[in-house]
Amino acid sequence: MTDSILSHLHHGVMTITLNRPEVFNSFNQGMGRAFQEALDEAAQDDNVRCVVITGAGRAFCAGQDLKEVTAESSPGFKVIVEETYNRSIRRICDMDKPVVAAVNGVAAGAGANIALACDFVVAKSSVKFIQAFANIGLIPDSGGTYWLPRLVGMARAKALTMLGAPLPAQDAQDLGLIHSCVADDAFQDEVDQLASKLASMPTRGLGLTKKALHAGAHNTLDVQLALELDWQFEAAETEDYAEGVAAFLEKRSPKFQGR
Repeated sequence: MTDSILSHLHHGVMTITLNRPEVFNSFNQGMGRAFQEALDEAAQDDNVRCVVITGAGRAFCAGQDLKEVTAESSPGFKVIVEETYNRSIRRICDMDKPVVAAVNGVAAGAGANIALACDFVVAKSSVKFIQAFANIGLIPDSGGTYWLPRLVGMARAKALTMLGAPLPAQDAQDLGLIHSCVADDAFQDEVDQLASKLASMPTRGLGLTKKALHAGAHNTLDVQLALELDWQFEAAETEDYAEGVAAFLEKRSPKFQGR
């Protein structure tokens, strides 16, 4: 892992920080690989029960570093989109633990869509989300054309992507695009409280819930009912289920261990 990505584990929460503040945390290939390594580490470590993705400095992420794209040595768009972004988005969505995007500053282009791929998006009230692709003749990538219509409907998705206007965080919350918009001075406390709560919950049950919700976007009712049956049985085999039931019967707060 390079200095372009920092990671820190504290009380079950792995914080992954995009760390190229001098270019507003825009991605190059090296940063993309380091980001994926950090996500893999979080996925494989049983001590990690929640992941927070945030940015260093004044930005969350400005998307792709265009200097890499335009360099003579550039690997080209196809390689960059697949290796830097698609592989990262798949890791976030396949993570069987909750992932929080702590959007501390502007989230533009692929940076906005990395945030939207997370399970929860908490943004400072001063933040703007920008689908900047149309402004340079490109189309949204990193799952933008997948998530936006599902989150805000086709008409608003077309407006956001084809007009490319900045969307203030409060408007993003009002549209149902993000989980919460928080005053700048309360932002870190809100992120910490949410991540701490998620890290204290039954991790495997949350992971199965996430998996089921994603599957439900495509399945017929009968297929989804069958999946719910299978995954409910899997959840019922966990130690956390046993603890949850015992705590309920004993009228006490459960102490989940993520197993």
